[in-house]
Amino acid sequence: MDNKYYITKDGDTFDILALKFYNNENYAVEIMKANPNQIKNIVFDEGVQLLIPNIEIKEESTLPPWKK
Repeated sequence: MDNKYYITKDGDTFDILALKFYNNENYAVEIMKANPNQIKNIVFDEGVQLLIPNIEIKEESTLPPWKK
């Protein structure tokens, strides 16, 4: 899967985008790393182009350690 670009909507944040693209807001840092010129934005205005990197999603288990 290739990297893609996303045009922000008013009110988007890095964690909202991580949840949207990776189903986990903890990956927001990956979007931040890919867009260092936007790192100071907390809440985006409409129309900002961001690179959404293709990353390997680690599958998280909800099982307790003794059942893995």
